[in-house]
Amino acid sequence: MDVLRAASAIGPLPCIPTTATRNKTQFPKSIFHNLNLKLPALTRNGLKSRLFMTLSSTPSSTMESIEPPMPELEADGREKERFDWYSQWYPVMPVCDLDKRVPHGKKVLGLDLVVWWDKNENEWKVFDDTCPHRLAPLSEGRIDQWGRLQCVYHGWCFNGNGDCKIIPQAPLDGPPVHTFKKACVAVYPSVVQHDIVWVWPNADPQYKDIKKEKKPPYIPELDDPSFSRPMGNRDLPFGYEFLIENLMDFAHLPYAHYGIMPAPTSKVKVDREGGRPLDMKVKKLDINGFVEQEWGNSNFIAPCIFHAFSDVEVDEENQRVMFIFMCVPVSPGNSRLIWIFPRNFGVWIDQIVPRWMFHIGVNLVLDSDLYLLHVEEPKIMEIGATNWQKACFLPTKSDATVVGFRRWFNKYAGGEIDWKGKYSGALPPSPPREQLMDRYWSHVVNCKSCNSAYEGLKALEVMLQIMSVVLIGIIAVTKQKIMSMVAKTTMVSMAIICFAASKWLAHFIYKNFHYHGYNHAFR
Repeated sequence: MDVLRAASAIGPLPCIPTTATRNKTQFPKSIFHNLNLKLPALTRNGLKSRLFMTLSSTPSSTMESIEPPMPELEADGREKERFDWYSQWYPVMPVCDLDKRVPHGKKVLGLDLVVWWDKNENEWKVFDDTCPHRLAPLSEGRIDQWGRLQCVYHGWCFNGNGDCKIIPQAPLDGPPVHTFKKACVAVYPSVVQHDIVWVWPNADPQYKDIKKEKKPPYIPELDDPSFSRPMGNRDLPFGYEFLIENLMDFAHLPYAHYGIMPAPTSKVKVDREGGRPLDMKVKKLDINGFVEQEWGNSNFIAPCIFHAFSDVEVDEENQRVMFIFMCVPVSPGNSRLIWIFPRNFGVWIDQIVPRWMFHIGVNLVLDSDLYLLHVEEPKIMEIGATNWQKACFLPTKSDATVVGFRRWFNKYAGGEIDWKGKYSGALPPSPPREQLMDRYWSHVVNCKSCNSAYEGLKALEVMLQIMSVVLIGIIAVTKQKIMSMVAKTTMVSMAIICFAASKWLAHFIYKNFHYHGYNHAFR
């Protein structure tokens, strides 16, 4: 029971905790307590010292005073610095959610990729998800007995370098057409760091050895064996910029996630939810991101990583819990979130409680503001990303990190992601709410733990239904004199229990692995 209570305590998305004395299995309180935090060393260098914050809500505050600055121009009319979206490392998927037996189709920055395990070189490979023959998706293929990636349309096979090794339709005594350059597949540089597959979204040969020159952002705690690293992933139906700014917005937590996350405590409570002023300041903003030091000790490492941490006192020892979010631009109106919550206390819980139990809570948190962000995005896109602050009123310091991200996005990225002309800029049509918030295709099929749990629970549901029918059948075909009334009553009761259990289990599966209807009005 202690294990289950601990699991339920950390099922939902954790909050940034306070410094407090706890036992080893107790988890931190809400981020709305006073914090006593220390900033870890970052791996990004050359951050320019700049300071800005949103204005306090005084009558003299104006919209113009908190508008994000436009990109500065050099004397020749060019921008000082322009963020290059295709010269960065992007997280693709956690290794724990990849099956070495099959290729996996993923999209990053509008690029269709196939991730597969090359057993000959003993490493993960990332290719363009297109067969050069007839442009069929390689992610729908298989890995053959020689460890090559095979296109199942016509059987062309490719090794880990993207070279075509066989074209079955080519005569053996004919020209070696499989060696032609046009028969090769584009290979993207990739590397595994922090148990996550990363990709460099440029297949130009000059970047072949880029992982020796530039590595993905490094977070020391993720390589520390004393830390647990529970992680997961989910595809979301709104853009990258809306995902990352939502994760930076601590002020929305007691409202959008009311009843799911721990309620904040405050001496002066203005409402039921417990929201209060947050004194937040963003420092050192440059092309590499920014640091927020005054309140939550959070860091944005452009373009994908936002993380925060807190030092907590556990059994009179200083321990640390972190919240790491990796936000991946997928396509207009779509993004992918990879989350990691490292901590160096209560590590044993992750060794006992399966990941899917934690993911139920995390998905509930994500669902509780998913629809809000999906509806917000087209409104911002309609007025233009660079004009967002003219339409949005942000008079308090609690919006400092959101303003910080928008300043970075507008100044260094021009207020848009570079899709290389693949998209017109229009958002995809909005599907019905049940499809929009579907968990199965956005998470379950991409998570080994949740997928295994789903299949196991579905099998149990069928077994309970079969058992119920079998028990009723036995009663029906058994003669009255052979079976006593007590035995019949017992079997009928068991049949009813099995049927009721199967119906409850079906509801549990649907609610936690498919669709969880969320109505804020009844919270």
